[in-house]
Amino acid sequence: MPKETAVYTHGHHESVLRSHRWRTAANSAAYLLPELRPGQDLLDVGCGPGTITADLAALIAPGTVTAVDAAPDVLDAAADSVRARGVDNVRFAVADVHALDFPDDSFDVVHAHQVLQHVGDPVAALREMRRVCRPGGVVAARDADYGAFTWFPEVPVLDAWQDVYRTVARANGGEPDAGRRLVSWARAAGFTDVTASATTWCFAAPEDRAWWSGLWADRTVASGYAALAVDGGHATRERLAEFGEAWRSWGAREDGWFMVPHGEILCRA
Repeated sequence: MPKETAVYTHGHHESVLRSHRWRTAANSAAYLLPELRPGQDLLDVGCGPGTITADLAALIAPGTVTAVDAAPDVLDAAADSVRARGVDNVRFAVADVHALDFPDDSFDVVHAHQVLQHVGDPVAALREMRRVCRPGGVVAARDADYGAFTWFPEVPVLDAWQDVYRTVARANGGEPDAGRRLVSWARAAGFTDVTASATTWCFAAPEDRAWWSGLWADRTVASGYAALAVDGGHATRERLAEFGEAWRSWGAREDGWFMVPHGEILCRA
């Protein structure tokens, strides 16, 4: 069985977790919600800080969510956060999506949000997700598509940031334009019943622009991505600082608008 081979591009800097903690089932998994029922067993792959996890757990109670991530320290923080919300039907485990340590047909729903863009073999990951999903169940995945990010006003330095980010992500073994590839990957993994959709995040209100531009400015100069970009020879620290300033400049524009498109798949097992 293939093992994880990619390096997680973002790392777990505060600016990264700031973004992850904002995510909810409503803003990040709406396409999946009509499939959820009380009493289901759900596997949440790459659960991160657990904000989506807790929402899903509330929707399937008294069923159980098994939340897995490759980073033990992230799981510890997620467990604390989920329990602080009074959610008690979630269990946590360290796992590699390429080789899930669960028997065949263990879950009614298998969910992954922003995971397949970061793994070494997304087809193998989907095959594993299919293996642990019960017949008649659903495998759900949602990923951004960095090559399709769109913003206004045009900021040429952000064009360069986009190119460098995609280069770094691919050098780390991932695929930053995952959203457009999900259907292809699912079919290669053996799924024949695949429903595809697309939704976006949009950042245009002043508070949203400030939040989005600020976290990316910080992430660009201080996160694991920054170290990988420099160590890999893809950008200098000075160039990354220019990218950070471009993010802040865009965020200060009253007419600023940013769209993050996502591909989504619901695959019947």
